[in-house]
Amino acid sequence: MRISVTFRHTEPTEALKEYATAKLSKVKKYLEEPVEADVVLTVEKFRHIAEVNVKADGNVFNGTESGADMYSSIDLLADKMERQIKKHKTKARSKAAHARNAAE
Repeated sequence: MRISVTFRHTEPTEALKEYATAKLSKVKKYLEEPVEADVVLTVEKFRHIAEVNVKADGNVFNGTESGADMYSSIDLLADKMERQIKKHKTKARSKAAHARNAAE
């Protein structure tokens, strides 16, 4: 899994980069390789915003979260992406099962 982290309007810290990488690497278990994730961490006044674009299996998953601090924004974003990818996988499985049953 390739994860790139970009910082906007904030100092790039290795701790934040590692934290975002660790949190978002958890979604890898739901996706087929190759997986690319582009993370953008932004600070606007008092809002800390985390955005991600995940490209895998011919699909693109997007998410944005903001919070009081960057770590909580990353946590919320990782949870959101995990839910979004699980929901997509469940829909794809049910569609495939429905198509198989219709063909029989």
